Amino acid sequence: MMALPRLRLPGATWRDRGFGALGAALAIGFSGALTTWFAGHHVALLMAGSIGASAVLLFAVPSSPLGQPWPIIGGTVISIACGIFAVQLLGHGALAAGLAVGLAILLMSIGRCLHPPGGGAALIAVIGSPEVLARGYSFALVPGGLNAVLLVLAGLVFHRLSGHSYPHRPAAAPPDPRISAEDIDAALAEVQESFDVSRADLAALLEAAERHAMARRGR
Repeated sequence: MMALPRLRLPGATWRDRGFGALGAALAIGFSGALTTWFAGHHVALLMAGSIGASAVLLFAVPSSPLGQPWPIIGGTVISIACGIFAVQLLGHGALAAGLAVGLAILLMSIGRCLHPPGGGAALIAVIGSPEVLARGYSFALVPGGLNAVLLVLAGLVFHRLSGHSYPHRPAAAPPDPRISAEDIDAALAEVQESFDVSRADLAALLEAAERHAMARRGR
């Protein structure tokens, strides 16, 4: 039997991807049906891109700090509101699109809810119909926030069934860790890059890798 190719994302398995694909399909179908019933087919299509991108994080990378409940819900609501603000200020066009996405990144960062699909959510009002603007900032809550909440609830149920922790809980630190939080912060400051992994998860992975390395070397 031919072996499946290895997934490039560290820690990923085909079983997890299969469960994630099924969960995303069910959640997006439910979310889309509800949005269509509440706000119409056109609005559901506008929301589809942002919510679909959120589903990738939620179901395929449930440990990502960017795909936890608050980033999904807060990031979606804040970003849509930024898009509405930009259109009210500058109208539809490239300048409004740039302001919407830039402002969304800034406010999500301040609110500790940075969520990459928020960039798409911020553009909903820019590319949307007059119906979106007619709803004003309430559109950010319904259907925007409502879709995000339903997606998170679906993730909570699905990941419990699939055996993953969600919201993600990092592994407990050993009682006498060889790598401290200060060491992690110093290393991150040295490379001057942002990584899609929490400091606690990074510390746990480094501790585990060090144990395996010592066992391999016979120490």
